[in-house]
Amino acid sequence: MARPPIQNKENHYITRIGWLRAAVLGANDGIVSTASLITGVAAAGVGQSEVLLAGTAGLVAGAMSMAAGEYVSVSSQADSEAADIAREKRELETDPVFETQELADIYRERGLSPDLSLQVAKELMAKDALGAHTRDELGITDGLKARPIQAGLSSAGSFTAGAALPLGAVIFAPEPQISLATTVVSLLALALMGAVSARTGGAPMLKASLRVTIWGGIAMAATAAVGSLFGVALG
Repeated sequence: MARPPIQNKENHYITRIGWLRAAVLGANDGIVSTASLITGVAAAGVGQSEVLLAGTAGLVAGAMSMAAGEYVSVSSQADSEAADIAREKRELETDPVFETQELADIYRERGLSPDLSLQVAKELMAKDALGAHTRDELGITDGLKARPIQAGLSSAGSFTAGAALPLGAVIFAPEPQISLATTVVSLLALALMGAVSARTGGAPMLKASLRVTIWGGIAMAATAAVGSLFGVALG
């Protein structure tokens, strides 16, 4: 009697890397860039409405820029993948013997014996030749495949969510405390985002939180210094 197939219940975090990278990049950029813009403008001595307008404009521009940039870059990756797959398909049609040996060589380099590697290559190619070469020769899998639309939407949405936090601080904080409130809210948000993204990806949370918080604080401090300098100069 044939044994039933083993059900794989393992959860591998690598399958999340496509959308997670775009989401983390978008949220981090949304928080840092918007908070830096707000602290810089506020340090120049303008009113709450001007700070809010600048922050809102930064949110809209940043979200659109993230969506477009991520879509274009991942589309380029998708185009390269499609070109490689098409080339591999042509090679399989014109020289299947060479392609079989090429796949067998890959398995032999991974530790299989020459006879077994050739047997495995033949059996896999009999079932799905293009899929075997796409996976093992080109390194393209479903989990890591480029998805431009998903990446663009994920970046734009996470940027907007991140930028909304420092904007909320501007709305609810007293005008003299805008810079302080924005800084505190943004640093807390960065620490939380770093921990959540690390937890989602199976990485150490403390290290990720410290990394994004420190660099975010440096960015906000730099723009606040610039805003204060120009505010004094213009005043």
